Amino acid sequence: MPILKEELSIYPDDLLDEFTLRLQDAEGPQNGDGELRWWAIHAKSRQEKALARELLAQEIPFYLPLVPKRQFIGRRSYCSHLPLFPGYVFVFGTERSRLVTFNTNRVAKMMAVWEPEQLLTDLRRIRQLIAADVPLTVERRMKPGDQVRIRRGLLAGIEGTILRRNGRTRLLIAVKYLQQGVSVEIDDFMVEPM
Repeated sequence: MPILKEELSIYPDDLLDEFTLRLQDAEGPQNGDGELRWWAIHAKSRQEKALARELLAQEIPFYLPLVPKRQFIGRRSYCSHLPLFPGYVFVFGTERSRLVTFNTNRVAKMMAVWEPEQLLTDLRRIRQLIAADVPLTVERRMKPGDQVRIRRGLLAGIEGTILRRNGRTRLLIAVKYLQQGVSVEIDDFMVEPM
C-alpha cells in the first residue's frame, strides 16, 4: 500500500530517447528561447519531487530517477518512491527554462552539463535498471575496475564496472557527471569483458 501515489519521474516520456540529441544538434534557436541544453539541478533538501511537480506544471522537460522503497510501520507495509540520487533532478531546456527552474526557490545549485551524450547514455542505463526492478545500491564515488557487459538475462546489454564489496561481485552503473552511480549484485558468469 503506497503512502502517496507514485509521481511522474520523467517528462516527456521520450526525453531520454534519441530525439533529445537531435533537438540539441538542430541549427538555430529552439522556439525563440535559445539553445537547448542539459542542467543537473541540485535541489534543496527534500525538494526533488516538489521541484519535479513545478517543472511539470511549467512543461519543462526533466528526469528524476525514483526507486520504490518498502517499509513497515507497525504491521503494515508501505511503499514509497524515493529519489535514487538524493538532491538531483536533470532538466533539459533553454535559458528561460533554467531561469524558471531557479525561480521555484527549490534549487540550491545548477550545473551545466558539458557532455550531454555521456549523460544521456548514463541516464538511459539507470532508467533500464529501475525498470528491471532489481535491488540497487547507490555508490558515491567511482572505483577503478574492469569494464563489462551483462551478456544474458533481464539486464542483458547493460555495461558497467565490476566492484567487489563485502566479498560479493557488483556491477556499477555510473552517472559520471555526478561522480555517483548505482550497483547491483551479479554473478561473474553473467558478464563478459568489453
